[in-house]
Amino acid sequence: MAVKLPVYMDNQATTQVDPRVLDAMLPYFTEKFGNAASRNHEFGWKAEEAVETARGQVARLIHASPREIIFTSGATESINLALKGVVEAAHRVEGVEIITQASEHKAVLDTCKRLEKSGCQVTYLPVDKDGRIDLEDLRHAITPRTILISIMHANNEIGVIQPIEEIGKIAKERKVFFHVDAAQSVGKIPVDVENFGIDLLSISAHKLYGPKGVGALYVRRKDPHVELAALIDGGGHERGLRSGTLNVPAIVGLGKGCDICQKEMVEEGERLRRLRDRLKEAITGRLDDTFINGSMRNRLPNNLNLSFAGVEGDALLMGINDVAVSSGSACTSATLEPSHVLRALGVSEDLAHSSIRFGLGRFNTEEEVDYVADRVVETVKRLRELSSLFETAKRRH
Repeated sequence: MAVKLPVYMDNQATTQVDPRVLDAMLPYFTEKFGNAASRNHEFGWKAEEAVETARGQVARLIHASPREIIFTSGATESINLALKGVVEAAHRVEGVEIITQASEHKAVLDTCKRLEKSGCQVTYLPVDKDGRIDLEDLRHAITPRTILISIMHANNEIGVIQPIEEIGKIAKERKVFFHVDAAQSVGKIPVDVENFGIDLLSISAHKLYGPKGVGALYVRRKDPHVELAALIDGGGHERGLRSGTLNVPAIVGLGKGCDICQKEMVEEGERLRRLRDRLKEAITGRLDDTFINGSMRNRLPNNLNLSFAGVEGDALLMGINDVAVSSGSACTSATLEPSHVLRALGVSEDLAHSSIRFGLGRFNTEEEVDYVADRVVETVKRLRELSSLFETAKRRH
């Protein structure tokens, strides 16, 4: 079968909206266009019913109660509401402590920086060469002033999965709230907020084949009850935690995306793992000095992050311009700095600059995997040959 170009393999950045998700959303742009807060006529009732159905679909995927789901504009807003909301609800900023890790997404790191400017203390745990934190480091970092631990479930660049269940147990033992950025993991691997001891969890629809601009925050209601201060006021929507007219079509899309993932996640994960491993072998088996970044054992099934010694990542991206991949996080791709995630792993600056992230998704095929592997191998070989010729010419002069 002929490969349709360009090939998309940047599913950690965003996913294509599943046609089934789009079909579910379309009626809420047209005949079912009511405001979910309009409770005195049928248009509003239908919109509210759709929102509550979606709330249940999100809740079921993560084993929560629908009453614990707050709709937001995406994971970044959910993260801000979780971190800033917990700190503000504590009624003091000076002396309050948060623990996170050095390889978090910028949505967490930049929120922590903002809180630090207000007097909050933040501890950034290091990660090992596999990209995981040391649980003993976490235990030692907790003090009587610690009110929140925020650790992402799966890293957006290297796909490495943190020991979330063990972290949740530590948080419960020390009576500290536990927030998880699960934008990359929800819908791809099992997430159970009860069994994992999670108190707050951030979700983004566009990472699980839903629309952009919508997400959710899980907020535990009991054992313990999490109190949050709202970031957005005006109207009292979403139990007063997130005011603003609800984006009903997008919320329906998030719910449908979660529903599909719940039914197909296991089978899809196995298929993507096979494709990912096929890609890995096809590249690393034909190229020397190619390095895998992060643990392969504790990793999302659809992620592969490779560094190619002697090759600039940007040059490689230009050389395979009919393949959509990334040299880092989509949120930081405009910067020239090497990936903070790879640097946290101890990867050298040169290798960090030569890294490529492959994010496989629901709609990728074996033919596409083989095409991408061939394009990468031929381009890396050509760039290394050019580099070698350049170095030889330089020495002669």
